[in-house]
Amino acid sequence: MTLILAIETSCDETSAAVIKDGHEILSNIVSTQVEFHKKYGGIVPEIAARKHIEVINPIIQEALDKAKTSFKKIDAVACTYGPGLVGSLLIGVCAAKAIAYATEKPLIGVNHLEGHIYANFLSPITYPLFPCICLMVSGGHTMIVYVKDHGEYEVIGRTRDDAVGEAFDKVARLLGLGYPGGPIIDKLAKEGNPKAIEFTRPMLNDGFDFSFSGIKTAVVNHVKRNPIPSSQFPAPDIAASFQQACVDVLVTKTLRAAEMKKVKTIALAGGVAANSLLREQLKKEAKELNVIIPSMSLCTDNAAMIGAAAYYRIKAGKSSELDLKPVANLSLS
Repeated sequence: MTLILAIETSCDETSAAVIKDGHEILSNIVSTQVEFHKKYGGIVPEIAARKHIEVINPIIQEALDKAKTSFKKIDAVACTYGPGLVGSLLIGVCAAKAIAYATEKPLIGVNHLEGHIYANFLSPITYPLFPCICLMVSGGHTMIVYVKDHGEYEVIGRTRDDAVGEAFDKVARLLGLGYPGGPIIDKLAKEGNPKAIEFTRPMLNDGFDFSFSGIKTAVVNHVKRNPIPSSQFPAPDIAASFQQACVDVLVTKTLRAAEMKKVKTIALAGGVAANSLLREQLKKEAKELNVIIPSMSLCTDNAAMIGAAAYYRIKAGKSSELDLKPVANLSLS
């Protein structure tokens, strides 16, 4: 049995978890900062780092208590060391290094993006995950990754500008809907007509890269061209049409990548993987392919996924030195 204490502080969630043998969640505590950043319409890095400092120790202790274990009983300490906000990353990395040093346990630095892939190992899987195509969608990243095996990644498509989650946030702010934009747009879109406005699907037939700044600009232009009283503003139709355009591009390119690589499995990862339309449409259009989607709570940033990824690094004999440093722009490769 291998117990891993994992810490995740890449952005604005402070999370600690205890994972058993890479797949069993004994605890997964997440402290969100949404209320502190909401009035700014986005993440303020300085505030995020300060809030991590305030709660990191009690969150770690709560994770140990809920798992009914202690520092002495864990086998390794894992943490996210990139990519992310460098100030936020620094808090989690320093906490993990201190614990590893004091307990003389191995330190495992984990790529945040790799963690999202391994969130799929925390849900029951009845068929092999690898090789697969993973669609990674979040506020900071949009990419298609060919995952051949543990630790073997090939990024075959990425966004050239805005990540899809960032586009959701910006459109929600434009429509005066609040922050974070993803869940708000998803909920509002259920009340609208996805065919009401024909937004262009950018780069739909152009390789595997993405571009979402154009869709965002199209929404801006539509609102400017159709000035009407706020009481009559068709926000549900705009939200539904915008969301449909984004999902069409994401699903089409993912299926095309799966066909090119001749894989039988597609996995979703990242915060936008919680989007209901994306989940439903990918399952529907994948047809004979296996589609793996993490539970809703494991789509957003959390330490459990970091612990899952760390387990397979330990099995491969990999660990980090105590001089591990955060890398804000760490790549998956």
